[in-house]
Amino acid sequence: MTNLPEGFLWGTATAGHQVEGNNTDSDVWALEQSGTPMLPERSGDACDSYHRWREDLDIVRDLGLNSYRFGIEWARIEPVPGHFSLAELAHYRRMVEGCLERGITPVVTLHHFTSPAWFSAGGGWLGTDGVDLFRRYVRQAKAILDGVPWVCTVNEPNMLAMITGARRAAAEPSGKEDGEHRHLVAGAMPPPDQAASEALIAAHHAAREELSDLSGLRTGWTVANQNFEAVDGADDLVAEWSYTREDQFLDAAKDDDFVGVQAYTRVVIGPEGPREPESGTRRTITGWEFHPQALEGAVRHTAERTGGVPVLVTENGIATASDDERIEYTTGALAGLGRAIADGVDVRGYLHWSLLDNYEWGTWEPTFGLVGVDRETFGRTVKPSGRWYGDLARRGELPS
Repeated sequence: MTNLPEGFLWGTATAGHQVEGNNTDSDVWALEQSGTPMLPERSGDACDSYHRWREDLDIVRDLGLNSYRFGIEWARIEPVPGHFSLAELAHYRRMVEGCLERGITPVVTLHHFTSPAWFSAGGGWLGTDGVDLFRRYVRQAKAILDGVPWVCTVNEPNMLAMITGARRAAAEPSGKEDGEHRHLVAGAMPPPDQAASEALIAAHHAAREELSDLSGLRTGWTVANQNFEAVDGADDLVAEWSYTREDQFLDAAKDDDFVGVQAYTRVVIGPEGPREPESGTRRTITGWEFHPQALEGAVRHTAERTGGVPVLVTENGIATASDDERIEYTTGALAGLGRAIADGVDVRGYLHWSLLDNYEWGTWEPTFGLVGVDRETFGRTVKPSGRWYGDLARRGELPS
């Protein structure tokens, strides 16, 4: 059995927009209402976790998990520029206290893909004051973080920058929006908008600076790890793709307290670029290759690239309708994580994506959750995979 560090986090994760419901002042909500074919379904009430968060925390506790990652929504806290809602700040403070009262370690994410609609309308991360506006929001959010030991400043900045790049490409005279909704790994997307990448890095450092005087707080950000693999002599191309789409964001984390690893699959690259999985390859609902080894590869690469910054697995999971397949995938992922730990990689915890079957950015079809949610009654049903994972956590054992 792999020896885990004291205080190892066994948990699960959600994101505000995907579970709360009615995040009406956000840019993603506005985009959902616009009729864009990229978001064919709307989030609506989502999982109603805005009101049912106590029930969700009870599930986390009763499963035997000791941590929960959740996001606070900037659009709720600052619905119009310069107006900060004390009621919304108090709401999220109650969630922090709800975790602590249940013996659950809160892992709080300050930005998980969504921004206030006014922020994006004003240029977002590419606006002249984008970084300062984010710093101002973090300064307000700081008031609710007392007792929180882990804060993720920005979720998957590499994906945010790639989405910006994709939108810019679509806006070109020859560009067009893809009318078919697809869940894309980074390797199938345009390269990140470099200006957006640099702005996000600056925003991350500004947030860490704002939070630096909170006692006992560890800050970092999470990166969407892609496990780029070269075939047929594409090593130089992989190095190029890895740097722009992943490694520059890991480099920006070298002085952080931790770095969040988020891995689901791999991207195979040949001399011509990313390749689709071969015919007959096992795939998930999202179309990604079934590849539980992705987590081990991502953890090892992250540790090597950052020079040993502590790793917290902030997301890992599978979109599947088969709970047996979820257990199979997670068993393989955790076994690989154990091998990395045994070889000396400093891993502080594992947070499974996701607690709930939630809104996956334009569609409800992919089910990642350890807990099912009735779309009409919002009733929660713990799946066998949730109980299996909870049993591992209670024993503190990674599968071999």
